[in-house]
Amino acid sequence: MSLIANFAVLSSRRAIFDLPVCDLGWDDALVFINELLSIPVGQTSVSFVTARNMLMSLRDAEYRGILTQNLLLPDGPGLDIASKVAHGSPFPARLKAADLLPALLTYMEMPRRIGLIGNTPEAVRTTAATFRRHAPWHEFIIISDSFSEAADKSAIIKDIDQQGLDLLIVGTTTASEEKWVHQNIRADHARLVLAVGDLFEVVTDTIRHTPKLLRMIGLDRGYRGMLQYAVGSAAFLYQVLQYGITRRKRLLRRSA
Repeated sequence: MSLIANFAVLSSRRAIFDLPVCDLGWDDALVFINELLSIPVGQTSVSFVTARNMLMSLRDAEYRGILTQNLLLPDGPGLDIASKVAHGSPFPARLKAADLLPALLTYMEMPRRIGLIGNTPEAVRTTAATFRRHAPWHEFIIISDSFSEAADKSAIIKDIDQQGLDLLIVGTTTASEEKWVHQNIRADHARLVLAVGDLFEVVTDTIRHTPKLLRMIGLDRGYRGMLQYAVGSAAFLYQVLQYGITRRKRLLRRSA
């Protein structure tokens, strides 16, 4: 993470499950992310975290370690629930990737070279076409449209090496994909790297419908049936309540 990103995280954040999640408002987030692209050195990786990401971080120490190094933006109501329990109020804004990215593309007046990496040709190509219509002054380059299926991803790196990107948008729908990004995308590849979950599928409207209650707490991704959702919802709510209890105990110990 660059120095300016690290400063922002330290100065404007809320601990959710002991991970620093930025509590910037909508306008401040757009200004800040745009400014990150102007820094002449370093690289900032941004993760849009949901209830699902937070649960994964509790089970996977390596993934959690990556999130501690990224700039975390709250994506979905699940983070608001956790924030209310831990801090007494929701986040100032829900910075969902599907909403923030189009707004950011419009906000960035300077033309940028933007790379796209996703998991299915239809989703990536449709998203690229949508973004080109939305912000035609930027150049959108499809780096890979079969990210999850590529056994040998060295060709992806070779392509990125030649592109001179300013911004790289990666559809990271699993922890292993986000780990790959962390391990392989270098500072000279792009000034800003956005791990956007299933953004491409959202843009192309290919996500399967899920119950409203489950969407409300941010557990609407990776649909595998109602039973799995019920288990995931219960696990997230349990962890939120547990975190609230342990946080109060820590605060009492400090004041004693």
